[in-house]
Amino acid sequence: MYSLTPNVQIGTIREVFFNNQLAAIGELNYPKQGDFLVNHKYLFEVGGRKKSFEQIKDIPDSFLAVDSIETGHGNRIPLWMFGLLY
Repeated sequence: MYSLTPNVQIGTIREVFFNNQLAAIGELNYPKQGDFLVNHKYLFEVGGRKKSFEQIKDIPDSFLAVDSIETGHGNRIPLWMFGLLY
């Protein structure tokens, strides 16, 4: 990504990583709310440490894939763990 432009935003890098890891094991769609819909059921919002559930709070089967955390809690999953799926 940096070879195409030196001004790549961290949010783009997070979402490309998430897309790459989950596309290997499931079907991804881009929903109206959230960032990714996996297998037509699981909604994910990808973000940094301070990302909140505000955008997806009332949606069942919704999760946060969060960068810069070591352990998850509830529906907050560390982004690095998705690297174990590939």
